Amino acid sequence: CFYNETVGFFYNNSRKELTTYWRTKDVLVVALGLTVSVIVLLTNLLVITAIIINRRFHYPIYYLLGNLAAADLFAGIAYMFLMFHTGPRTAELSLKTWFIRQSLLDTSLTASVVNLLAIAVERHQTVFTMQLHSKMSNQRVMILIFCIWVTALLLGLIPSYGWHCLCALEKCSSMAPLYSRSYLTFWAISNLVIFLIMVVVYTHIFIYVKRKMTRMSKHTSFHPRYRETMISLVKTVTIILSAFVICWTPGQVVLLLDGLGCKSCNVLAVEKYVLLLAEINSLINAIVYSYRDNEMRNTFRRILC
Repeated sequence: CFYNETVGFFYNNSRKELTTYWRTKDVLVVALGLTVSVIVLLTNLLVITAIIINRRFHYPIYYLLGNLAAADLFAGIAYMFLMFHTGPRTAELSLKTWFIRQSLLDTSLTASVVNLLAIAVERHQTVFTMQLHSKMSNQRVMILIFCIWVTALLLGLIPSYGWHCLCALEKCSSMAPLYSRSYLTFWAISNLVIFLIMVVVYTHIFIYVKRKMTRMSKHTSFHPRYRETMISLVKTVTIILSAFVICWTPGQVVLLLDGLGCKSCNVLAVEKYVLLLAEINSLINAIVYSYRDNEMRNTFRRILC
């Protein structure tokens, strides 16, 4: 095993470029990354504060939204940590620090994805039972949130505790030169399966709401407010699904190609950009799930003013 080697040794083994000086491209990526991270931190911190101080948000769906904001807040911190330890600074990292850098990213992004799935399932349940809020008890919500973070931590820490390539250089990844390609394949497939489940759930919600609107539009007696709520829900679902697919799918496909050892795929050329795109989803989550809520917006105004 090569536990005493440097990070540069593994980068050379994977033929991943390791610069010793700041290029214009590196500066632009770091500047853009730090800007996105700061915005992600501020917006999600605002969401968490609003949910804590407003008693009207003390329901299961808002607890899950708060946990999503916490996961995205953690993602912003992890991405900021990456920006301070990338470019020429990568060569100066110890193996332990490199694993911490990657584990923070994996844990935060996994927590965000699993939390999005939990919200999708909760919304599916409430829409089909014609309820505003889920009947799930606070205790069950807390257990669910605990399970989300345990899952995220396990997936994020697995490489540091054995699923790496320090003892098998031929299995090293190109994008993450200390990770085993089999781990990247597992992680990408797991996320893509979650994506597929979410697409199915939200598509089911979309079709149900559309049919419900069509049936109710034939009755002149139904309340206009209900129609507005349905239309708003359809718009929200469409935005959620579109943003999620656009931001996450490219990165997972690139990871999967790297994990499968695709030699003709130039995954390193797009690596930083697909990661930044996934991070931007943490900002979009706060906007879509929270800023479209009138009560949430009013709470934001009270906090900021």
